[in-house]
Amino acid sequence: MSVTVATRPKFAFDNSYVRDLPGLYVPWQPRPVAAPELLVLNQQLAVELGLDPDALRSPVGVAILAGNVVPEAAASVAQAYAGHQFGHYVPRLGDGRALLLGELIDVAGRRRDLHFKGSGRTPFARGADGRAAVGPMLREYVIGEAMHALGIPTTRALAVVGTGERVPRDTGMLPGAVLTRVAASHIRVGTFQFARAADDPALLRRLADHAIARHWPSCVEAENPYAALLSAVTAAQASLVAQWMAVGFVHGVMNTDNVTVSGETIDYGPCAFLDAFDPAAVFSSIDHSGRYAYRNQPAIMLWNLTRFAEALLPLLDDESTRAIEVARAALEPYHEAFSAHWSRLLHAKLALPVGDVADAGVVQGILDAITVARADWTGAFRALAELLRGNPGPLRSTLGEPDGIDAALSGWRGRLEAAGLAPTVAADAMDRVNPVYIPRNHLVEEALAAATGGDLQPMHRLLEAIGRPFDARADLARHAEPAPADSGPYRTFCGT
Repeated sequence: MSVTVATRPKFAFDNSYVRDLPGLYVPWQPRPVAAPELLVLNQQLAVELGLDPDALRSPVGVAILAGNVVPEAAASVAQAYAGHQFGHYVPRLGDGRALLLGELIDVAGRRRDLHFKGSGRTPFARGADGRAAVGPMLREYVIGEAMHALGIPTTRALAVVGTGERVPRDTGMLPGAVLTRVAASHIRVGTFQFARAADDPALLRRLADHAIARHWPSCVEAENPYAALLSAVTAAQASLVAQWMAVGFVHGVMNTDNVTVSGETIDYGPCAFLDAFDPAAVFSSIDHSGRYAYRNQPAIMLWNLTRFAEALLPLLDDESTRAIEVARAALEPYHEAFSAHWSRLLHAKLALPVGDVADAGVVQGILDAITVARADWTGAFRALAELLRGNPGPLRSTLGEPDGIDAALSGWRGRLEAAGLAPTVAADAMDRVNPVYIPRNHLVEEALAAATGGDLQPMHRLLEAIGRPFDARADLARHAEPAPADSGPYRTFCGT
């Protein structure tokens, strides 16, 4: 195929992971696909990465995004990592159907991974086919963009390319796809577990030094840089989980290989947003015990961070007892940090000033009313804002008349008045932090089913809504409505 220089995408790859960390990857090439077709391109993200969107849409650009052409300077590798999956340790996981192409320095000077998913079997495939279906890859694109628009640290997708091939899944033969994911890095707690299990102190130290240099450079100045690394990752994850909880997000597969040291959300497989509020909500089809239920996410994250601390022990101190004490000291602030973030976010969702102890009971009263009513989590806070504007209809539709609601609302209004906030000012503040649009589960499934059948219009409409989640638009009213009464129970699948 002959292409002009102008239409060939230019990837100025650097490859620090490959340079610094031999032993934590296997050089590997993507497997070409039959008939690549660009399904969706994230133009905004392409520009951020310093890439030309038009060149990515060209035939050679699509061939690159499909894995049929490997760009110059790419160092394509399958990354190695271990992990606890639903509490059970697996010593060798790794990129079974994924590849790190390389790293780009974006227009803001940030180093970003460019990473394939669904690009064929690797030595870590564990018997799987190494491919991905259109639906799960578009789900990852949609949820990543929603989280980004909500201001939550996240990996994102640059593109999804159809392969022109079919992949076998439990539901039958499905159209295949390759996703190009962008991340601050793909270094996980599981990466450290793999390095620790390798019984190579030099490898573990090189990994920690690489992670510090890439994500937490201020740790270099600490008395104990590796303890500082553990503290930094602990603080980042405490904040991240609180942000998930505030928007009603359930990750669904919080294994240690899905916890990044950068603090970004990664892996949008069996994830979902709450519809009817239920603290015990579980959406993953394989989470039979509710290990990763909505309410369990803060505790599970600390469990995962404890596994991170165990992997770091040889670096924390030469003497094992002192190393454990250092690890405990680094982990100890987690509960307080999470609680502080959670409280701050809940206060903001209700326009209450942070720091007044008297507000805690008011916040709990509203949460209790939402819980009793099994109300739509997202809609409830927008409805509360409408109540302050003198429109009680949405709240009545969302909450009904649960016991205690009048006292809770009266207490809330009283605290706003005590804080000197006019009702309309408080309502506007609430609307700035409470989304009207999230990827509602029934709309996600509708869009993915249509896309699997070749119709991408519902997905583009969904992306239009979630791309500006706080701005209500009359033409997108359907995307703000709660799930139909007959739409549950909702179940999601990992896509492999």
